[in-house]
Amino acid sequence: MIMRNNEVHGIFVIQCIVTALATILTAILDIKYGIITLVLCVIFIIIYIASVKKRYKLFAELALDIDRILHSDNDVMLEKYEEGELAILQNELYKMVNRLRHQKQSLQDDKIYLSDSIADISHQLRTPLTSINLLLTMLSEPDLSEEKKFTITHKLYEMLSRIDWLITTLLKISRLDAGTVQFHTENISLSELIKKSCSALVIPIELREQKLIINTSGNFSGDISWTSEAIGNIVKNCMEHTHIGGTITIKAIDNPLYTEIIISDTGDGISEKDLPHIFERFYKGEHSDENSFGIGLALSRMIITRQNGTIKAENKSGAFFTIRFYKVTI
Repeated sequence: MIMRNNEVHGIFVIQCIVTALATILTAILDIKYGIITLVLCVIFIIIYIASVKKRYKLFAELALDIDRILHSDNDVMLEKYEEGELAILQNELYKMVNRLRHQKQSLQDDKIYLSDSIADISHQLRTPLTSINLLLTMLSEPDLSEEKKFTITHKLYEMLSRIDWLITTLLKISRLDAGTVQFHTENISLSELIKKSCSALVIPIELREQKLIINTSGNFSGDISWTSEAIGNIVKNCMEHTHIGGTITIKAIDNPLYTEIIISDTGDGISEKDLPHIFERFYKGEHSDENSFGIGLALSRMIITRQNGTIKAENKSGAFFTIRFYKVTI
């Protein structure tokens, strides 16, 4: 089989020719020298063929090991190829195998994460859909008063709005996960940024008889639309966890290193158990209401971190969120 290799076959032919010539020349001088030369040349040829066979055997074993690796056999070890001319190839193969195993594990983790996410999304959608079905059943009752119909219709609009918000937010998260979002840098005053972020929450805050205090100075440079979304979700979270008549405070400053936005409230704060998980997707704290989906703060963190920012949550007489957008890479 090894003679099918043109290089090996060529070297073997050359060795045979050299052996024949050396034997003839030495035999002319003395027959004994001719025999000795022939024996030595034959020994060298045998050693060469044996070494080539051994190398081919190693190559064959390596090919089988690579095939086993490609068929997901994780018990294959390549340490036996660390010596000789296969050492360099073994080193590169070892790096390739580690990379493939890491990619396989990453794909497996992504598959589990996707499965869990689909289950979470299904659960989040099932709750309002169940409520909508019940309300529609009630709405179909023949003797229902106009006042009751109005109340049920209003609740249906609320449920549909919740589903619309959930789907829209999930689409934004999926775009951020896929890396298809292009953040555009624009300059705006911090006062205008905060005003834009809180515009949709002014009326709900007033209905809760809460006070919104804003104190800003300086400018912001970043994606205004996405950043407003992130800040708005945090302010909304503070509003929902602050008692009637409470206060939400937003302070924003700008310095040569970073732009800092601090959002705090006078609510009960974040429990110590929830604090490490508050920015996790679909995580709902023990004080979350039934309308919470657990994705608003997760979306905020994704938006902030993708703009070279950081966000930290802690308790200081209520929930206390610190956001920093750094002007240099950290």
